[in-house]
Amino acid sequence: MLKEPRAGRVKTRLGRDIGMTAAAWWFRHQVRRLLRNIQDPRWQIVLAVAPDNAAMANRVWPAHLQRIPQGRGNLGDRMARMMGAVNAGPVCLIGADIPGINRQRIARAFGLLGQNDAVFGPAPDGGFWLIGLKRTTPMPTRLFQNVRWSSADALSDTIATLPTHKTAFCDTLRDVDTVADLNMTFPTGHDT
Repeated sequence: MLKEPRAGRVKTRLGRDIGMTAAAWWFRHQVRRLLRNIQDPRWQIVLAVAPDNAAMANRVWPAHLQRIPQGRGNLGDRMARMMGAVNAGPVCLIGADIPGINRQRIARAFGLLGQNDAVFGPAPDGGFWLIGLKRTTPMPTRLFQNVRWSSADALSDTIATLPTHKTAFCDTLRDVDTVADLNMTFPTGHDT
């Protein structure tokens, strides 16, 4: 899931620290790096983009990758829509602002779905960078309902919407929301 990399539209908390243009630039290059790092013939990459019209036509993202609009609603509404919009079978949904994602971590998440109904990639702030579902049964009707997004309870609230699902966890990774996150992710001062 990703937004069009336009200043003031993406990574606004980071933008308050480093400037909106710099934050948009970081996100644009982070997504390019992410897409290179997760390309693999074992799965299909689909870009869930926002805002719907502008991002569907945006030439920043590789033209060969399928795009679907995120649509309206809160984050949970859009995530549930995206999970149901792709072909049947296992699906993993990731955020685009997590520098540590690579094909090995994605493969591990899909592997965990062999023995489990759901998989999460936790984040240190109480959220998650990945959710995967086996999808051998219909999508859970309560998925993402009453989740306190952008809080330390996002992961636990989401797990609570899957009470009958056998759940596994893969690697804990940090997303980048602020300059402090950026400094923790790249502590040596190397360019991002």
